[in-house]
Amino acid sequence: MIALLQIARRIWSLEWWSLLRGMALSATVLLAGIGLLGLSGWFITAAGVAGLAGAGILFDVFRPSAGVRFLALGRTAARYGERMLTHDATLRGLARLRVQLLAALARLPAPRQSALRASEQLNRLTLDVDALDGIALRLFIPVVAGTLAIAIAFAALWYLVDPAIVVWLSASFLPGASIALALVLARARRPSRSAQLALNAFRMRLVDLLHARSELAVFGRLAAQREHVHTAEERMRAAMRRNDRIERTGGFVLSLAETIAAAGALVTAVWLTRSGRSDPALAALGFFATLALAETIVPLRRGLSEYGKMADAARRVARMLQTPELPSRASVENPPGQIDTGTVLSLRGIGFRHQGAASPVISGFDLVLRQGEICALTGSSGSGKSTILHIAAGVLIPESGSAELNGLPIGRWDEKELRETVTLLPQRSALLSGTIRDALRLANPDITDADAWEALAAAGLDMVISQRGGLESRLGESGSGLSGGESRRLALARVLLRRPRLLLLDEPTEGLDRATAETVLAGVRRFLPDSAILIASHRQVEQAFANRTVRLRR
Repeated sequence: MIALLQIARRIWSLEWWSLLRGMALSATVLLAGIGLLGLSGWFITAAGVAGLAGAGILFDVFRPSAGVRFLALGRTAARYGERMLTHDATLRGLARLRVQLLAALARLPAPRQSALRASEQLNRLTLDVDALDGIALRLFIPVVAGTLAIAIAFAALWYLVDPAIVVWLSASFLPGASIALALVLARARRPSRSAQLALNAFRMRLVDLLHARSELAVFGRLAAQREHVHTAEERMRAAMRRNDRIERTGGFVLSLAETIAAAGALVTAVWLTRSGRSDPALAALGFFATLALAETIVPLRRGLSEYGKMADAARRVARMLQTPELPSRASVENPPGQIDTGTVLSLRGIGFRHQGAASPVISGFDLVLRQGEICALTGSSGSGKSTILHIAAGVLIPESGSAELNGLPIGRWDEKELRETVTLLPQRSALLSGTIRDALRLANPDITDADAWEALAAAGLDMVISQRGGLESRLGESGSGLSGGESRRLALARVLLRRPRLLLLDEPTEGLDRATAETVLAGVRRFLPDSAILIASHRQVEQAFANRTVRLRR
């Protein structure tokens, strides 16, 4: 509940004026429905009594009928306005919430970001945010509007009819409605959560089936994957059916409470008429208004049936939004171009511990890298090679020691200047659908054809791209259409176009044969003759390319 309130407060703070007007219109819709049925009942009863008394010709039928028309048309207009305001405000609030979530993902430490599976995270974020639209539309707005409508209706019945009718409704309708809502909330929480989890599994399995259908067919697993998709879909539909049954059960209990309340209101109306405490028309108004009270509860019943998935989504979203801000970088007092000590990178006494780890992954590490120098970091998996590259790139902050670039602490660099000076090629690089030119323009939007072909040649990819149709040849989703090694080299060509003073490469020749690896490494040196290069290496060909090798131990 706390997480739900946090998300509701965040959405309210973004769109409070539209939501406030929407709540007022929602209460107006409910009151108009109660008033419409009550006035219609009063009109019919009063006209009948007047006819029996022989005074029908004197009875004013115009004003009550005008009131009925006004309430009917006003209710329709208020419903339209309420839907426009609340849905538009909710969608705008959720759009801003998505931006905040993506910003929170961007604040995650680099190791966690690299471990994320983009499609899975995007799917989870999409489902969670979609589930949150019910917080305003099916929970808080119905609660506020329904409570307000019931309070005003009870006050009107107290004043126009008799306090006895209000006492009866308080003793019958309100407890019955509370039992119906509590039943839905208690029993639907687990099926609602299960349906949402099954929906996530279904979508992910379907995406995997579509993306990897060729590989699955080659290995004879296509039918098995299809069965996994059908299993997840059936589990999702079964949970939805259970949830619907529970909601219908709650609806039955609510209709039973309404029937009992209406029957009691009818008996009370007869008693009020016989005792002379109210005339028949006003007593009938109380009875017919009671019939419309259930409309104030029905929207909330649907919201409570989805409480489980909304609560889960709110917990995940609230936890993600609490991702702490990254330490801000101070602006460099002197432009980087005026600082040239010959030493490009200096790491002294570097220590780093991953969050929650018992021992540091790096302790007391020193490295000085000068202009034009190539250094290879070697060591077993987990020895800290990639961590050092991330510290040198400024995406990780060391626990101890100092990291300097061009003689200035990395933490003092402006982000834009830092990214123009240092470029990192991680182990997992992302390619987008589009042309080869589009892929390269991410590094430099103003590249010429000559620059693009020079970078492709340096990565040993110019002949491959030429045979595919040149820079305008298209790639599929996630860069499909190229082999793993070709995708890796295209990402390398994109990095080279940044022309950084410090180039950080994390296992750049992974998946390449030795001859191709030697060609690519030579092309990198030829393209960036004066840049300092630091490589996280596990291959002999990369270590032979370096001027010196630094071995790390766990």
